[in-house]
Amino acid sequence: MKIAVVGAGAMGSLFGAVLAEAGNEVWLNDVWAEHVAAINGNGLTIEREGNVRTVNVRAAIDAREIGEAELVLVFVKSTQTRAAARTAATVAGKVGMVLTLQNGMGNADIIAEAVEPRRVLAGTTSHGATLLGPGNIRHAGAGPTTIGAWSMTSEGFDQAAGLAWVFTRAGIACDVVEDVRIVVWNKLLINVGINAITALTGIKNGEILDLEVTRSLSRSAVEEGMAVARARGIGVREDMVDHVLEVARATAVNRSSMGQDVDSKRQTEINAINGFIVREGRALDLATPVNQTLTALIETLEKHYE
Repeated sequence: MKIAVVGAGAMGSLFGAVLAEAGNEVWLNDVWAEHVAAINGNGLTIEREGNVRTVNVRAAIDAREIGEAELVLVFVKSTQTRAAARTAATVAGKVGMVLTLQNGMGNADIIAEAVEPRRVLAGTTSHGATLLGPGNIRHAGAGPTTIGAWSMTSEGFDQAAGLAWVFTRAGIACDVVEDVRIVVWNKLLINVGINAITALTGIKNGEILDLEVTRSLSRSAVEEGMAVARARGIGVREDMVDHVLEVARATAVNRSSMGQDVDSKRQTEINAINGFIVREGRALDLATPVNQTLTALIETLEKHYE
């Protein structure tokens, strides 16, 4: 299968490399010239639990070098989704599928403005990866990947099922669901309860559990998100608050992606996570004061990077 990955950061590089190792023709597309040059010159180096391997995969800055692909994976930050969607539409051509496994909400809808909605797939993944330097990533942990058709059609479900088989055969355990919106919302609420809090305080995920005041803050943010989801008719899990705290415990030594963005003084995905809850709450006339505060604080922090 010919696969293009738009956004060859840590996660995009990881998925691209694993799919290439399984015999697929994979291209990585990214704007970071040093990263692209390192991959083309020396391969992509992956560290995991003390072991290091190098995978040969092609990379390009200009997506026109790739040609058309059967599958385009979108792994950019949500702030870059609109530009990535245009690139994906070109590379996917008239028949290729486009899959987003990005954090936050709104990405699939933006992609569906550039690509026929019936060819748009979405999902979540529990794999973790860190970009160590040009051509070098760390695979921090593995977990399930779940995908589905954004249009929720039978044709889309069949496409998603076929892709899930490709992923699973490559070693990326993947399930397919009929209503992927529930899965994406559940992942969103995990991020709502962890990312902004860790980014603002400088703590790791597990340290959310250390103090009742911090657990309470996470709980309130998640409960606001759950109320918004239910008002939208989304059946999120009943035990979501406990689940978020369990995820924080399971990833205790990790620094959230938003935390890493703040550490590196990069623009965060706050508007696609807590900010999304705020906007949806306003549309539904639901108060979301905790998420509004977290969003405002992150936005203020971003504006005052040195």
